[in-house]
Amino acid sequence: MELNELIKDCARRQKKGLHFILTSILIWAMICAVHLTDMPIDTKNLITFCCSAVLFPLAWMLSKVLKIDFEGKGNPLTKAGILFSINQMLYILIVMWVYAAVPEKMVMVYAMVFGAHLMPFSWLYDSRSYMVFSIVVPILSLIVGLIYPPAVLAALMIVIEAVFSACLFQECKK
Repeated sequence: MELNELIKDCARRQKKGLHFILTSILIWAMICAVHLTDMPIDTKNLITFCCSAVLFPLAWMLSKVLKIDFEGKGNPLTKAGILFSINQMLYILIVMWVYAAVPEKMVMVYAMVFGAHLMPFSWLYDSRSYMVFSIVVPILSLIVGLIYPPAVLAALMIVIEAVFSACLFQECKK
């Protein structure tokens, strides 16, 4: 198969990763709920990290409901998608440093890392939405995160991810 055909196949079979973006709405809702409590910031931040642990199981379940090929077997570009996802784990080290050094800004940096990691998926899924949101999310996260408390940023992320999901849904329909 030619590269463009592989990209189209990956985007079609995996519905441009819609199951992961829909799952991120739930994760950001959990993070928002945590940051609305009166727990100490270190506890909130630790729980924030834990919220991400449900990403793969929930995305897998959602892929079954939405009839999405979760594993993408047979398409060699699936390995690139895995690499793009794992790459984010390296940047989580920065978030861990912020956890200790500037705990009140950890959610901001976490959101920035999340948004920035979307960029390579714009190529993998031939998606304008991924490109736009990979730029918009880090910039908005920085602005909102510097001005407002983490719960406000987490609430904004819920809205952003919902809009992103709607955009991806429209792209998948084409």
